[in-house]
Amino acid sequence: MQASLRRMLYACVVFWSALLLLLVQPVLTKAILPWFGGSAGVWTTSMLFFQTVLLLGYLYAHLLHRTLALRWQILLHCALLVMAVLMLPLHPSVASKPSGGADPVPRILGLLFSSAGLPYFLLSATSPLLQSWFASTNRTELPWRLFAISNLGSLVALLSYPILIEPRLTVEDQLRYWSLGFLLFAVSCAATGLLSWRLEKRAAATVLPRWPRLFTWLGLAAVPSVLWLAVANQISQDVAAIPFLWILPLALYLLSFFLTFESDLWYRPRLYKWLLPIAWTGVLVVVAKQSSLHIMWTIVLYSFVLFLCCMFCHGELARLRPES
Repeated sequence: MQASLRRMLYACVVFWSALLLLLVQPVLTKAILPWFGGSAGVWTTSMLFFQTVLLLGYLYAHLLHRTLALRWQILLHCALLVMAVLMLPLHPSVASKPSGGADPVPRILGLLFSSAGLPYFLLSATSPLLQSWFASTNRTELPWRLFAISNLGSLVALLSYPILIEPRLTVEDQLRYWSLGFLLFAVSCAATGLLSWRLEKRAAATVLPRWPRLFTWLGLAAVPSVLWLAVANQISQDVAAIPFLWILPLALYLLSFFLTFESDLWYRPRLYKWLLPIAWTGVLVVVAKQSSLHIMWTIVLYSFVLFLCCMFCHGELARLRPES
């Protein structure tokens, strides 16, 4: 297979997995929402579940890469993909509907785990795992662009669900089409694994990063994550109660990830080091005079500062990424 087609295959699988990963969260939560009275607690519990499984998926990909040879990684992952496909179609069990006044949290968590636990777990692991597989087949080309493509897939899913999917499809249709999408993903991911097995090349010795560099990466990743949550909470609750307004901060967060890892052209360290102090000064003005500012200007300023901070942190993260 030509190198360009091989890169395209990896990119398509990573993009598709990221799209399915984000879409399943509102689709499945909306399906079970009426069963538990439509309260905000259902969304909170669902978010807790999905974020926990997301981290477990990342941990699984890391341990797989660190402990197993490539062929065993692929065999184990393909076996789990087969198990996940056998769980389809995605459909929450009616038997899990609450029947009394018991605490709904354990039932919600159990329902989400039984319905989408394994598929979501495997989707979570796809981006880091396929980056590792790509690197094992191509020692001259770094896999960081796949990371950018993963965030692009999440961004497309984030914007398409409220605009294109939710208004046009019933929940049953959404569950059915998502299941078909996962089947397509499983087949293509297995094919990518077999291709990686066939084209594996011997790895050169790598030097592990020191602790100061690891803590720097952790800080640069954590700050924008906390910041977008804070901005989303601020503009959604204290500025304007507009439906889906929380999507804007998350979209800017994902966009900054895509731009900084897609190309070095988007991030200029000197420019952002000058812009950040100006932006934070603007935030102080907004906080002090929020009551007298128009809602639109407040949202624009908060979003602008968030985007600058995300671009700076993610840009530095991309600039300090490993060379191998």
